[in-house]
Amino acid sequence: MLIAFNKPFAVLCQFSGEGATLADYIDVPGVYPAGRLDKDSEGLLLLTDDGALQARISSPKYKLPKTYLALVEREPDEAALATLRRGVELDGKLTRPATVRRIDAPENLWPRDPPVRSRKNVTDVWLEMIITEGRNRQVRRMTAAVGHPTLRLVRSAVGDFTLEQLAPGQWRRVDPPRAAVQTRGRRSG
Repeated sequence: MLIAFNKPFAVLCQFSGEGATLADYIDVPGVYPAGRLDKDSEGLLLLTDDGALQARISSPKYKLPKTYLALVEREPDEAALATLRRGVELDGKLTRPATVRRIDAPENLWPRDPPVRSRKNVTDVWLEMIITEGRNRQVRRMTAAVGHPTLRLVRSAVGDFTLEQLAPGQWRRVDPPRAAVQTRGRRSG
């Protein structure tokens, strides 16, 4: 079984703990997150009862792309974007290169509660970032490393799975395209 869930802001990616957790939204026994989203991040979280599928989705060795929409402080120049694209040093190791592009504010994005702070004299800019690993708070740390802290972070896709009109707090069962998940990380040749 595979579940696509739109994790709201301030919800822990576990079924127990202080404050809002997955148990407040998902009443399906035996499923566990395939990867994580920080409490202050939102968007697509996949949950499954299949340990092998969970590993294929979350393990960096399979290089499954994860797409994020990041609202960052100030407009990044081309040098900052180029650094993100090449990889950023985190904890003494270079991240894998990211696909990064500036985008217009997403039209179908729900308002966040609480809202992101805004300042009159500082322009906030949306970036779409696609990464193929999942280090702790990686997107936030990468944008901060190039001088553009992330103010809001929404994961919009994991591989071929997307939010597909799921409102925050909603979930649905999805069919796992096992062949696509299994082969995405394999090297050719």
